[in-house]
Amino acid sequence: MAEMIALSHLTKRFGPLTAVDGIDLSVNKGEVLGFLGPNGAGKSTTMKMVTGFLSPTEGSATVDGIDVTRDPVGVKQRIGYLPEGAPCYGDMAPRGFLNFIADIRNLSGIARNASIDQVIERVEIADVMDQPIETLSKGFKRRVGLAQAILHNPPVLILDEPTDGLDPNQKHQVRTLIQQMASDKAVIISTHILEEVEAVCTRAVIIARGKLLADGMPEDLLKRSPLHNAVEIKVSPAAADEIAKDLASLTSVGQVERSTSIDAQTLFSVTSKTGAPIAPEVAAMLKEKGHAVSDLKTEKGALDAVFREITRGGSAAAKTETANA
Repeated sequence: MAEMIALSHLTKRFGPLTAVDGIDLSVNKGEVLGFLGPNGAGKSTTMKMVTGFLSPTEGSATVDGIDVTRDPVGVKQRIGYLPEGAPCYGDMAPRGFLNFIADIRNLSGIARNASIDQVIERVEIADVMDQPIETLSKGFKRRVGLAQAILHNPPVLILDEPTDGLDPNQKHQVRTLIQQMASDKAVIISTHILEEVEAVCTRAVIIARGKLLADGMPEDLLKRSPLHNAVEIKVSPAAADEIAKDLASLTSVGQVERSTSIDAQTLFSVTSKTGAPIAPEVAAMLKEKGHAVSDLKTEKGALDAVFREITRGGSAAAKTETANA
């Protein structure tokens, strides 16, 4: 796959503050990269350097082989950028705004009209095309911002919180649109919505305190969750003590935690000692012992737990980890 974005020791300092600290990262054509991190982690600063809106203090960034500091205009021609908050000219209507963007992007003739018509349909803003942007809902403003980002069909998309302010149906629509466009583009999505990473991203990186801490496919990151391959079992309270002992005796089992469900049944959360699947062994033991179970399911883990674990540690910030290390 073609490398579309390459960051080498990318660093940005604001006086004594190091906002981005030596990031090395590449994104290939066909990848949708989830860019994750807590507030103040350096996500927006990194994207502003990639798009040429901020100059790096150290290191380099290239887009489609073009250095952002040497040819920032050439880089901007290849990028569709949706900044945080989707700033637009409030006194303009979407129709005038998109025509203004088309002028900036040097679109003309049949291709210009076709591009505008296509993005209007893709982001579903036909009903508000002649309404001042300042009067639109947050969701519609976000969609107008997305429309201007994809108007010129760029090979690289950088989207900061693309579904912020959208209702569930609109989120699904935007995520589907990103997936449809992703095959011939490199896409970076900065988001706080972890379900968005699982829904649309082929890869995710986690940044905190300006450092890149993890890089891998979402399913690989999930493997780092304490609940990855854990088993949840619902049983009768009368059999709970005996089942707890039998579960604890299994060599593959890590922890066995007990709670009560809303229907007064006993719930066991059984973790895997190594992260490997334990459901077959647990099910076989329950059958062999003759224990009655009303429900048994396997957990895949929680990305938010992995996110918290990676970003909260002080020592972890000292080096980059890969998701499958």
